[in-house]
Amino acid sequence: MFLTKERLNFYDCDPAGIIFYASLLKIAHTAYEKFLAEISPGRNFFFDEEIVLPIIHCEADYYKPLKAFDVIDVSVIVKEVRDNSFELNYKFEIDNKMYAEAKTVHVCVDKKKFEKTILPEQLKLKLNENLMPRMRE
Repeated sequence: MFLTKERLNFYDCDPAGIIFYASLLKIAHTAYEKFLAEISPGRNFFFDEEIVLPIIHCEADYYKPLKAFDVIDVSVIVKEVRDNSFELNYKFEIDNKMYAEAKTVHVCVDKKKFEKTILPEQLKLKLNENLMPRMRE
């Protein structure tokens, strides 16, 4: 699990002063970028010559209102790693209280052919090292 803190800016909020729904996904993506930088130092997947990692699915649940200038603890959790894709879960907490959750699914795409391809071995290894342990039945 990767942890970071993010501050909710005024421009991330709607006229009621609470987070605009899409802003949560922006904050999740910022945490994802920091997570990738930590597990793959020296490689920038956003400017990679060979592959791209687009999001093919995202969702979010909002439990409590996040307000302008809140400092949010964001957890990035690797939920599943497949041959050519991976799923990340995000938890948004303040003072150990859950305010929201999100999920993104990323697929590995060959940049030249723009077709699905296997994840680079080093990335797959690092994602698996951060994989959330399965719940025991």
